[in-house]
Amino acid sequence: MDELDKQILVALQEQGRISMTDLGRTVSLSQPAVTERVRRLEEKGIIDHYRAVISPEKINKSISAFVLFYTKNCDSFVEYCREAKDVIELHRISGHQYNFLVKIVTESLQSLELAINKLGAYGDSTTLIVLSSPIKQDLLIP
Repeated sequence: MDELDKQILVALQEQGRISMTDLGRTVSLSQPAVTERVRRLEEKGIIDHYRAVISPEKINKSISAFVLFYTKNCDSFVEYCREAKDVIELHRISGHQYNFLVKIVTESLQSLELAINKLGAYGDSTTLIVLSSPIKQDLLIP
């Protein structure tokens, strides 16, 4: 991956729906050349997928929390989290007290409490409610 590929990735991270013509102009390449580079980045798996980033507040999900979780039944816990509507991320973590980090985004403190109660069937947890997110970005290539 060279410097041009990095410029392409930055532009796509900032504006995923940019046309190949505009992307080519942004990185000083012709449309066919930039299209070929994007195709190669996709084939290599560097570009994994494209998606829309949705504002949680705009869909009435203004409560975010991280739940540090310990379970002995990892497979069942992971399967439950896959199906739970408010769980948007699940990470296996190291450490002696917890083995998972769960991100929940939900409508209210009451729905957060309900989600935590349901998780409780699988183990023990500590919940950290997000008050604000002064730095929030999904950009991997700065």
